Amino acid sequence: MKNKFINKKPFFIAEISANHGGKITNAKKLIDLAKKGGADAIKLQTYTPDMMTLKDNKFVIKQGMWKTFNLWKLYNKAQTPLGWHKALFKYALKKKIKIFSTPFTPEAVDFLENLNSKIYKVASFEMNDVNLIKKIAKTKKPMIISTGLSNLKEISKTVKIAKKYGCKDITLLYCVSNYPSNINDFNLNNLTILKKKFNCRVGLSDHSIGSGLSCMAIIKGAVVIEKHICLDNVKTVDSKFSLKGTEIKNFSKDIKNAFKIINKKNFTRSSSEMKNKIFKRSIYSITNIKKGDIFSLKNIRTYRPDLGLSASYYLDLINKKAPFNISKNKPLSKNLKKILKF
Repeated sequence: MKNKFINKKPFFIAEISANHGGKITNAKKLIDLAKKGGADAIKLQTYTPDMMTLKDNKFVIKQGMWKTFNLWKLYNKAQTPLGWHKALFKYALKKKIKIFSTPFTPEAVDFLENLNSKIYKVASFEMNDVNLIKKIAKTKKPMIISTGLSNLKEISKTVKIAKKYGCKDITLLYCVSNYPSNINDFNLNNLTILKKKFNCRVGLSDHSIGSGLSCMAIIKGAVVIEKHICLDNVKTVDSKFSLKGTEIKNFSKDIKNAFKIINKKNFTRSSSEMKNKIFKRSIYSITNIKKGDIFSLKNIRTYRPDLGLSASYYLDLINKKAPFNISKNKPLSKNLKKILKF
């Protein structure tokens, strides 16, 4: 089944997450930035803090970049208010960039259905929530699933549930769920394994710094890349591992170039490279050669530039008779190949 939403390779999803910093004007600026930077889609996160955890839960994060945050307070700070969604969907439509979201509960799916979301994303931490997977699958819409923290058995169960309840288009994103991710955290062979085992589109949800990992992921078969974006002057709970300002455009160029250089089926050489063919070797006379003289190591040698008979015919020429006089230090005529029939 052809996915009408994911219609390009590579498909670059710009994730806003909490990078609006609590202002809808910033969210709209991020949509502008994503469009200008070459992203194919913008993604929101649809939840309230009460959808994520209990307010009276005293759990405090003990490590990482959100260390010391109470969970409910973190989500309260990071949420994209439900009241913004309709305006942001409308704004993205006006700017001609695709928009969708990650629902974190079945109620959030219902909310997004009312906005006619064309596709759904499942976050790594919700991938084991089979009730949520069922709810999304029953919309019959394409589903992108981040697989951070999950083993193949867990991923298999999620995919099975999604298919059972009607999802016919699944994209699996390899994801390392720490923030920011370090290069040593990755095993890009996971992309190959996911693609082979589940026979579906694969991609990368990239929380590392820069474009290097995403480019390598494309070489390993990723066709969907998700990356957080933020404004230059706005510090948020997610900004540390997000692309900023002009980095978005550079990132988009990098992943498109990575896809371009691995998407050629035949052995080719570029026209710009071939301009340097002149610097290959050809065969030159190193003495005056008379008609009838035998070509040998004593009277011919290979040199740059390639102005005459290619050096690749040197061994064919040895012990052949010269068909005409040749002056010293001259490139041998390319016609010798035809005249001497080799």
